[in-house]
Amino acid sequence: MTSIPEEKLQYDDFSPLVTIIIPVFNGAAFLRGAIESALGQTYPKIEVIVVNDGSHDDGATEHIALSFGDRIRYLSKENGGVSSALNFAILKMTGDYFSWLSHDDLYMPGKVSQQIKLLGKHEGGRTIVYSDYSIFTDDAMNDDVSVFMPGVPPHHFRYWLTSRSALHGCSLLIPRTVFADVGNFDEGLLSTQDYDLWFRAAKHYSFIHLPEVLVRARSHEGQDTHRKFKAAFKESSNLHLSFVKELSCSDVPGNSSGEIGRNYLTLASRLWKRGFKEAGSHSAGIAKLCGVSSTRALVVALQARFVFWVRQSVVRFLSSETKHKIRYLFSLVRGIQRGFKIS
Repeated sequence: MTSIPEEKLQYDDFSPLVTIIIPVFNGAAFLRGAIESALGQTYPKIEVIVVNDGSHDDGATEHIALSFGDRIRYLSKENGGVSSALNFAILKMTGDYFSWLSHDDLYMPGKVSQQIKLLGKHEGGRTIVYSDYSIFTDDAMNDDVSVFMPGVPPHHFRYWLTSRSALHGCSLLIPRTVFADVGNFDEGLLSTQDYDLWFRAAKHYSFIHLPEVLVRARSHEGQDTHRKFKAAFKESSNLHLSFVKELSCSDVPGNSSGEIGRNYLTLASRLWKRGFKEAGSHSAGIAKLCGVSSTRALVVALQARFVFWVRQSVVRFLSSETKHKIRYLFSLVRGIQRGFKIS
């Protein structure tokens, strides 16, 4: 899709204030770039809030933030995790819309402007926009690989979110009313606080896809999903089990019990391949209630678990650096497929 030239963007009567929140902990290495990309937005009505979540780097993070003067709002708090930093800033934001920017990621200049333009076409204010993004590493700053999101029907979005973990939280633009309607980020979650909130929000709000790469996501070994992989995996496994339990038949694609059952089994397969045993088994159980044979469910389970076992066996013998590169590669492969197809 060709980007809309900035000079042709018309905001008409819909030009809400957008708050960009940047939570940061010991982020001196990347923070300046993130702030500059937020301040470099072509959309004029923004406020940028940087939340220092108790950094202990001899003031390096604070020094960078304060160097921007009154161009940003700087907040500081004791360390409590990214969810607590986001919630702290949400209470103090003045914008009508919320946009999250990780301190190690970057916005494209038209991120907010193009999303506002799309939101202007949807009345009622109960719409969340998400976009495509690209992934890069510091070793290949100019070799971004684009990750294209599918245009998922809003009434099936919770199924897709459970099935595919490809959505990037920094690509979203969210009405502030979401937090009043479904609550803030769960501060008890280490790495899945974003998906937990999106799942809750999707019950009341429509997620609309804007097919533009609007965020550059940095992949590096310092991220919690790499440094605390075991804890993050366990948390994600538990979260996906709760998702499956909360899904209703109306969330799952299909016009008959048989179709819905097959899509529950497809969901089970995808969960098993990622090692989420309990969530996969629960989904398979529902598939059998919808008419899928026990034999078919067993075959799918064995195939999916074999795929997971092979992946784990290979990874076990790799160095930390190689594992990081493979995770980076898999994150690209999972997101590159276009469209929403369920078989």
